[in-house]
Amino acid sequence: MSRRTLAIVISTVLAVLAGAAPAAAHSSQRWPSELALPAGFQPEGIAIGNKPYAYFGSRVDGDIYRVSLRTGKGSVFSEGPGAGNPSLGLKVDDHRLFVAGGTAGSARVVDLRSGKVLKSYSLKAPGTSTWFINDVVLTRDAAWFTDSANPVLWKLPLGKKGSLPAEAVAVPLSGDIEYAAGNNANGISRTPDGRGLIIVQSNLGKLFRVGYDGASKEISLGSETVVNGDGLWLRGRTLYVVQNRLNVIAKVELDRRATEGTVVSRTGSPSFDVPTTIAEFGKRFYLPNARFTTTPTPTTTYNAVAVPIP
Repeated sequence: MSRRTLAIVISTVLAVLAGAAPAAAHSSQRWPSELALPAGFQPEGIAIGNKPYAYFGSRVDGDIYRVSLRTGKGSVFSEGPGAGNPSLGLKVDDHRLFVAGGTAGSARVVDLRSGKVLKSYSLKAPGTSTWFINDVVLTRDAAWFTDSANPVLWKLPLGKKGSLPAEAVAVPLSGDIEYAAGNNANGISRTPDGRGLIIVQSNLGKLFRVGYDGASKEISLGSETVVNGDGLWLRGRTLYVVQNRLNVIAKVELDRRATEGTVVSRTGSPSFDVPTTIAEFGKRFYLPNARFTTTPTPTTTYNAVAVPIP
């Protein structure tokens, strides 16, 4: 091969590489920013793992719908228990989906490969007649669920290799949090230091750091509140709070131990229609539009939307 020919080959390869790199780096930006969900689905929760698929739960019958973030195409992945058994908050680990059961007072764990229910749990506080198991977070050794109607957290202790327990453990809430009329403990997250949990009290707009023993301490936000706070998402020491009926995501900067926080911004979007909760993939946040202010019918349209991370 002559020097001239070699130079042309090298030049061509470099040009191809130079042209290919931006496309690879920005491929997710070409993914759909709107994900269509089935008519009448009434979404609430969303979960995304380390693969480009989002899982959504239905408030109608508990169906789980899986959507490709690349193509926007989806299908029912796991059929729900039926009417009166909603699927609300969702979280995934490597091979399972943890589902909060809302007014059914339940939780279930679904296999991500087959869609089959691995185990179901009753999360009904003794001596109570109403329950609202709203959201779930995974820590190193447990799954934790909130109950918006009763001052208790529910813990699923995970054994060796993540094995599921025989039953859930009730952890009563104590300390600063006081339940009032309306929707109380809702979204739940880990703390930045990994030594506790953060919950949002939707009706009063307060955040609390909660120990694994249930002891709560209000996180000072100064004069701010996060009323209508729903889903939570933690990135480092930044907590994102979806304020559902306000159609915004509040960005809260926390101190190291999550004893104080500062609301630094609120971000809205014309595509929001009462978004409830939040998940992250590829430098984007994905949020299901629950459309609580729209009367639901079997033909009501629903979607989820993607926005840049503020």
